[in-house]
Amino acid sequence: MLDANVTVRRGELRLEAALTCRGTTVVMGPNGAGKSTLLQALLGAIRPEDGYVRFGDEILFDHERGIDLPAEERGLAYVPQGYGLFPHLEVLDNVMFGIRTGGRQARIAHALRILDDLGVRPLARRRPTELSGGEMQRVALARAVASSPRVLLLDEPLSALDQSARPKVRRFLADWLRASRLRTVLVTHDASDARELADELVVLEAGRVVQRGTPDHVAFRPATEFVAALTAGLIERDDRSVPPPGMLTEDE
Repeated sequence: MLDANVTVRRGELRLEAALTCRGTTVVMGPNGAGKSTLLQALLGAIRPEDGYVRFGDEILFDHERGIDLPAEERGLAYVPQGYGLFPHLEVLDNVMFGIRTGGRQARIAHALRILDDLGVRPLARRRPTELSGGEMQRVALARAVASSPRVLLLDEPLSALDQSARPKVRRFLADWLRASRLRTVLVTHDASDARELADELVVLEAGRVVQRGTPDHVAFRPATEFVAALTAGLIERDDRSVPPPGMLTEDE
């Protein structure tokens, strides 16, 4: 379990956020809310001015104790917006870049197994410029999980895709995350991503967590008008007043 409570100041933004990740935690908010800053603080790319980041009993960062493990020692994998693939390397070499142990043949075999698991092994000898958006996403995931991370950090994983491609790729990502059971923190501003991908939803506004819970709980029990407007797309029905089965209203 990833457990974090951090304070980060970046320009005019002051981020004060806590989260616990047991499955797929989706952090949702508008541009400038601090979503990407939170991911970078978890990763170790930004040093918080206060707080902690822990994985189980292991301390990755603790301001009071003076502990700050470098990113490469935290066991977290990060996929940035736009996927961050090396355009001059073939797909296989991109994935092998994430594998730090073993001889070359062992690394090749490991990379090919991961590409096979993600359904893109036939693309091993192509370069990123020859791939579709959905294919690039799968290759980026393959490179991220090649290092056997404990937690996967995804920064707006669908934002680089055309609107027409997003539903299919979103469904693939949802199925893959649940099958892999890899703890994941994913940030987005899109309610459709949260609806299909989140086990827990954390809503950020101007650097503060304003609500957390399951997507249904947040959508049908919005804490503020801001949350209600932001999460309106979580509900596919026309009537927000009708809760999903099993969720009682306060009157009941």
